[in-house]
Amino acid sequence: MSQYLLSTYAGDSKVRTPMTPEETQTFMERITALESEMKASGTFVFTGRLHDPDAATVVRSQDGDLVMTDGPFAESKEHIAGFYIINAGDLDAALAWAGKVVDAINHPIEVTPFFEMPGA
Repeated sequence: MSQYLLSTYAGDSKVRTPMTPEETQTFMERITALESEMKASGTFVFTGRLHDPDAATVVRSQDGDLVMTDGPFAESKEHIAGFYIINAGDLDAALAWAGKVVDAINHPIEVTPFFEMPGA
């Protein structure tokens, strides 16, 4: 069984309309149901939600020194808002779970397999 990163994307929080309390409740019910299904199937490993990109700090090496600057690293209209790490038998199974996440959150999902180190 392989692990996959399901990256969830969202648009700029400064321009999107906040959810009403009712929309938030419905959203959380969908997420809770999805995560319960993932756990029951042995798919779920870990999930997390990230702060908006302006909370990030970029760390890089410059002339042998570490330089830290306010994020985000890349200027874009969309950013990684959260993620799931899942176990799946193959890419098709991971894509099927990604489809369920899309249905639950109504945002794009990027599916990336973890690189498996031989002998690790």
